Amino acid sequence: MSAGRHDEKAGRQERLRGLAAVDEVLREPDVQQLLARYRRDLVVDAVRAVIERLRREILAGGASPEAGSLAAADLVPWVERTLELAATPSLRRVINASGIVVHTNLGRSTLPDEAVRAVVLAASGYSDLEFDLARGERASRQDHVHDVLCTLTGAEDALVVNNNAAAVLLALAALARAGDVLVARGQLVEIGDGFRIPDILRESGARLVEVGTTNRTYVRDFERAWSKKARAVLRVHTSNYRIVGFTTEPSLAELAEFAAAHKGALIDDLGSGALADLELFGEEPSARESVAAGADVVTFSGDKLLGGPQAGIAVGKAKAIEAMRRHPLARAVRIDKLDLAALDAVLRLYVSPQLTVERIPTLSMLAEPLDAVRGRADVLRAALAAAAPAAAEVSVVDGVARAGAGALPVTEVASVAVALTPPDGDVDGLAARLRAARPAVVGRVHEGRLLLDARTVREAETADLIAVVAAGLRGEVAALESA
Repeated sequence: MSAGRHDEKAGRQERLRGLAAVDEVLREPDVQQLLARYRRDLVVDAVRAVIERLRREILAGGASPEAGSLAAADLVPWVERTLELAATPSLRRVINASGIVVHTNLGRSTLPDEAVRAVVLAASGYSDLEFDLARGERASRQDHVHDVLCTLTGAEDALVVNNNAAAVLLALAALARAGDVLVARGQLVEIGDGFRIPDILRESGARLVEVGTTNRTYVRDFERAWSKKARAVLRVHTSNYRIVGFTTEPSLAELAEFAAAHKGALIDDLGSGALADLELFGEEPSARESVAAGADVVTFSGDKLLGGPQAGIAVGKAKAIEAMRRHPLARAVRIDKLDLAALDAVLRLYVSPQLTVERIPTLSMLAEPLDAVRGRADVLRAALAAAAPAAAEVSVVDGVARAGAGALPVTEVASVAVALTPPDGDVDGLAARLRAARPAVVGRVHEGRLLLDARTVREAETADLIAVVAAGLRGEVAALESA
């Protein structure tokens, strides 16, 4: 062994000998105070975690402390920080200045006030979740949204579960388990977090039969692919991409007629679930239109273009929905009471068309006139220019926002952003400071500037946004909220 390696090993051994033991740390007076604030087992676990982390760093030859700073008293601040992190809720408020309205990584749709109040009511006390107050008997949680969903979509029956992938899985399991399901090749999409339609089909117990080609599929292709084992046709709306050019696919009405003629089911997965009558949603398939075209089951999300909480909604013919309701998997994927309360409140806003866009944040952000967005951007620019260091660059630029969450993939919504360059020119550093602030601010870096898109910033957030960004431009990390 060389002299250098020998000295390195000896140094590691010396630091390990200097590392305090668990009992030594627990006897420290400051740790006694921690024991008064936290459960003893949590404090002991925190001490062990700190010591073990230091031991691993020493053995790995990392930049661990010297032997003199590994005494029991020196480890107490690390233990305290470990406990503080464990006791502090992880979810933090974020001001979304990215220009992506339904931002999957930031929680997708922002709920309207009516839905927030409904969640608080359901969470803070008992409710008639599964109880019929008039009869004094047990009821179904589905009753709260059944009628309004049927009214809005024209369906015979309705069922809600915890997300749209679960709704598709349940429909396939209930209607096509152990049988073949025909899907056009161009619709074998991958959705969020790597989940793919073939995977969902496999888990449902059905067998995938690919039909046609990626860009052109005809009814005759379904005729050729149908067999005695076939149970259903699945149409998947390619909400997160588009195939353009030399393309052909059967209409939903044609598929419904084909499925009915072969005594099979037609399942239509819409994905985004756009119920509002917005020009922007012109290319999005409508749940009401799918029901009218004859689909047995139509599924869509609650937290995308619908503007509600995470939920999977299935509407359609009574026989098919009832089969889903009675399937054992329905219990495993049932909707939580808080999501149900929020969904109920959001759906009621769709009953009054004048309230839909006005009250649902997702829709109001997408539909807000460009002049109003520009006005908000001008206010932000003026305030930031006044508060920022003289060397900082603050301007207003035209840009585009997007729906997000895989919806409307080729649709760009005109928008306006505030463009920032800090005095030191370190745009990535500025973005990191804004993400570390409380509340955090998330923008997007583009062509050497940080853009804060005003379309996704709400009026109530502007004061906090200005304070956080002004501090960031000064090289500081704002903390308007406690950790």
